[in-house]
Amino acid sequence: MMPLSLTARISLYFAAAACMVLLATGYFLAHVVESHFEEGDRHELNGKRELIQNLFKQARNPTEIAQLPQQLHDALVGHHGLEVTVTDASGTPWFSTPGTTFPGTLQITCPEQSLDCRDAALQQWQQAGVDYRGMTVPLTAGNGQTYTLTLGLDIERHEIFMDTFRIVLAIAIALAALATAGLGWVITRWGLAPLRQVTTMVSGISAEHLADRLSDDHLPTELKPLATAFNAMLARLDDSFRRLTEFSSNIAHELRTPISNLMTQTQVALSSARDKDAYKEILYSSLEEYERMAQMVGDMLYLAQTDNGLLKPGMAQVHLAEETQGLFDYFEAWAEERSVSLILTGTAIAPGDRLMLRRALSNLISNAIRHTPPGHAVHVSLGNTDDRATVAVENPGPDIPAEHLPRLFERFYRVDPSRQRKGDGAGLGLAIVKAIVEAHGGSISVTSANQTTRFQLSLRTHTT
Repeated sequence: MMPLSLTARISLYFAAAACMVLLATGYFLAHVVESHFEEGDRHELNGKRELIQNLFKQARNPTEIAQLPQQLHDALVGHHGLEVTVTDASGTPWFSTPGTTFPGTLQITCPEQSLDCRDAALQQWQQAGVDYRGMTVPLTAGNGQTYTLTLGLDIERHEIFMDTFRIVLAIAIALAALATAGLGWVITRWGLAPLRQVTTMVSGISAEHLADRLSDDHLPTELKPLATAFNAMLARLDDSFRRLTEFSSNIAHELRTPISNLMTQTQVALSSARDKDAYKEILYSSLEEYERMAQMVGDMLYLAQTDNGLLKPGMAQVHLAEETQGLFDYFEAWAEERSVSLILTGTAIAPGDRLMLRRALSNLISNAIRHTPPGHAVHVSLGNTDDRATVAVENPGPDIPAEHLPRLFERFYRVDPSRQRKGDGAGLGLAIVKAIVEAHGGSISVTSANQTTRFQLSLRTHTT
C-alpha cells in the first residue's frame, strides 16, 4: 500500500476536522430547532389549557356545567391536530374531541399524579403511527367539582420537518467536507511550495557542490530551522569529505615514500653483483621501511577500531605517575642523546585501560621529546580533583600558529605541508591519543604560547 502524500494527509485532516466541527454544529442546531418546536407546542397547549380552565371556572351551576361541552366544542373549532379529553373525578370521560383516544397511562386522574398535573409536564408518545405531545392537568369548576384535562397535539409535521432537516444537514456536511478536502489540497499545495523549492535546491547538491548552502531569505519561519540544520549538516559533510580526501591523499603520500625507497634499493641491488655485506645492508634498510609501513597500517587499524567503538577500555585504577615514570625510563636513552631532560611532578589516579593510557602518554612524551630543543626539558605534571584527573605535557619550542592548533589531532596533518617525515612516525600519534582519551570519556586540548607547547588531558575519576 502506497503511503499518502503530505498534501493528501493534510487535506484529509482538514476534511475530518471540518466534519467534526460541522457534526457538532449540526447536532447543536437540530437540538435548538427541536427545542424551539417543543417550546411552541408547550405555548400552544398552555393557551388551550388556560382557555378551558377559564371556561370551567365560570361554570357555577348545573346548567352552566351542562353547557360546557358545547362551549368547549365551539372554542376548539379550527384547531387541527389538537385532541382534548376531560374526565370526571371517577375517571369517566366527560368530554372528548372527535376521534380522541389517549394511552391509558396518560389518562390518570390528577390526585394520583398531582406533581405532574401541577407542573403541566409535557409528555410525548406515539399512537397509530402518529407522534403526539401533550399534558395532563387538573380542572376545578366554579361549583367546586374536580376534573382532569388531557391535551394532545399532533406533532407529525414537526417530525417530518426534522427528518428533512437532518437529511439536508447530512448532505450539507458531506458536501462541506468534500469542499474542505479540495480547498485543503489546493491550499496545502500552495503552502508547501517553499518545501518543494528546498527539495529542488537539495537535489542539486552533490559531492562536487558540498560548499553550496540553502538560502533562507524567502523561506517561511517554520522552514528556516530546517534550512539552518541542513546547512549545518552540509558544513559537517563538507568538512568530513575534505578530511577524507586529505586522509586518502596523505595515505598515498606516506605509502609512496617507503615503496619508492624499496623499489629504488631493489633496483640498485639488482643492477650489479654485490658481496654479502652489501646485500645485508640493503635488507636492513628495507626492513626499516617495512617496519614503518607495518606501524602505519597498525595505527590506522587501531584508529578504525576506535572510530567504530570496537575497542572497549577496561576500568581498572591506573596510577598515572607510575606509568609516566616507566615511560621516562624507556625514553631516557633517547632523551639523553638529544640532551633533553624529563621532569615529572604530581600524581593522579584514573579508571581506565592501563595499556591504552600508557600508549597515549607514550605518544605525547615522544612527541614532546622530538620537538624539544637540546638543553631543555619536557615537563609532565599530574593532578587530581574531585571528579577529574589531569595530565599536562609541556615542552619548549617555537610557537605553533593558532590556526593549526585545532587540527593537530587530525590524521597525517602537518603544520608545514612541505616538510617530509624522516623517522618521525606516520603522523597518527596525536590522532591515536585523542581517540584513546575520548574512549575513556575524557578530553584533550593544546595551547602554544610564549615558546611553550602544552598538551592537557582530562580524564574522569569515576565510572558511570
